[in-house]
Amino acid sequence: MPTFTQDEATQYDSRIPRLVPGYELLHNSTAAQLQATLGDEAHILVIGAGTGKEVALLAALQPKWHFTAQDTSQDMLDIAKQRFVELGISERVTLHLGSPSELKQQADAALCLLVMHFVADNGDKKAMLQAISTQLKAHGQLYLADLMRPETLFERDAQLILSKQLGLTETGVERMQHNFEHEFFPLDRIRLADLLDETGFNSGKLYFKTLGFSGYVAQKR
Repeated sequence: MPTFTQDEATQYDSRIPRLVPGYELLHNSTAAQLQATLGDEAHILVIGAGTGKEVALLAALQPKWHFTAQDTSQDMLDIAKQRFVELGISERVTLHLGSPSELKQQADAALCLLVMHFVADNGDKKAMLQAISTQLKAHGQLYLADLMRPETLFERDAQLILSKQLGLTETGVERMQHNFEHEFFPLDRIRLADLLDETGFNSGKLYFKTLGFSGYVAQKR
């Protein structure tokens, strides 16, 4: 799994909307479901919190929500920490540098958005989902969004075309093509359902879909 450092960290927020069509809609749709299902006071675990953008979005919606922001990149969490200070929400956020398995939480909900396709399906994906399941209260919700295996022969080509239209450079397109083939480990829907079942979740329900990216919500049993 890559660790975003230096320029990759500082440029992440400007690059990611070009790589994931509907990026803002994904986060807003997730936030709306959290508002609909959680009370005024809740603890949310954010896996791969990165620069803290999604925590900042959620913190603005509910003043009594608290968060654990996990990531494996110190550079990304440094940016997140500064963002939380500037927004005055630092006291509501616990930062964790390291593996989710090191945490000891009882969260009401967990977010794992655009993270797991970086994790190989050699036992590591299952271990990540198991770690998240352990941190969730019974019946807690997991919001999971990832690059999935293509469902048509032209889906990846369409992703690249749309990313160029969104402003991705030729160099960025070449890097994305390389990542499709060598850096990402996408699942199909059946394999994802199996992993969720094996780690204590009910079947995921699709709530977001745009070309190769899909978002699911799954409840812990």
